[in-house]
Amino acid sequence: MESIRLDITSFYENNIVNYIESLQEHPLDLFMLILDILIVGYLIVKLFKSIRHTRASQLAQGIVILIVLTYLTRLLHMYISNTILTAVMNWGVLALMIIFQPELRRGLEQLGTNKFSKFFGIDKSIEVKTKENIYRIVIAATELAKTRTGALIVIERDIKLNDIIDSGIILDSEISPQLLVNIFTPRTPLHDGAVVIRDNKIAAASCILPLADDKDIAKELGTRHRAAIGISKETDCVAVVVSEETGKISIAKEGTLIADVKEETLKKILVKYLITIKDIEQEKKERVKRFRKIYKTQTDENDKNEKSRE
Repeated sequence: MESIRLDITSFYENNIVNYIESLQEHPLDLFMLILDILIVGYLIVKLFKSIRHTRASQLAQGIVILIVLTYLTRLLHMYISNTILTAVMNWGVLALMIIFQPELRRGLEQLGTNKFSKFFGIDKSIEVKTKENIYRIVIAATELAKTRTGALIVIERDIKLNDIIDSGIILDSEISPQLLVNIFTPRTPLHDGAVVIRDNKIAAASCILPLADDKDIAKELGTRHRAAIGISKETDCVAVVVSEETGKISIAKEGTLIADVKEETLKKILVKYLITIKDIEQEKKERVKRFRKIYKTQTDENDKNEKSRE
């Protein structure tokens, strides 16, 4: 044990201490070291998240155990075990490349694509993703209308619907027309109630909404329409309703119900109310205005400086 302690002390003094002293003399190297550690740590975390719940996760655990055993056998001077483990490690890289050849090829093919960019947390803009999900909701509502399947979809905006979400079954799933249609299929566990969409995801299904009790609401309106009007009056959400009796699509906003909405109209209304980012043309105009303002300010300052010099 004494020899092990001497080896550790010698390694600490000859390597770590000298390296730290050299970093103190070169602050830029210290900054690059910190940046390097942060990048490697981030990539490791993203890697483990991406392989979690896959067969690669079990393999990763085995590799970590193998590395630890190799280090311990070298530290404890178990030369035979260390030689065997080192040989396994050397040949293990080649074995891994053969075993996971399809996964490696797929990863290289995705390099630079949108799928690979998600690995680094670079996803589509909120505007693009919201538009795509609006189209999915419209497709689902249209399909439900064709079969006269009653549906109620509530899309959260700035005011949070935590109480409404808590009253239903938490899903936290990606939005797809197939899933929405399946949720509202009669005699399925989640068909009764409303679906709440939050942050471009289906937050919950089978949610209970407050009913509007206004006397000026038409009596022929059913429970779904009253619920849509009620929640849109209490919050700033947008609610899409599909009538089970008529198969017509309606949309509720700010306590007002727009009845018998066609597919294209529904799409335009949802885009208008849910896309909060300026469209590209408007953003270009704003940029031109800002550039002209900055240019004018700089020109005025230059004129003032020339006058002051004179």
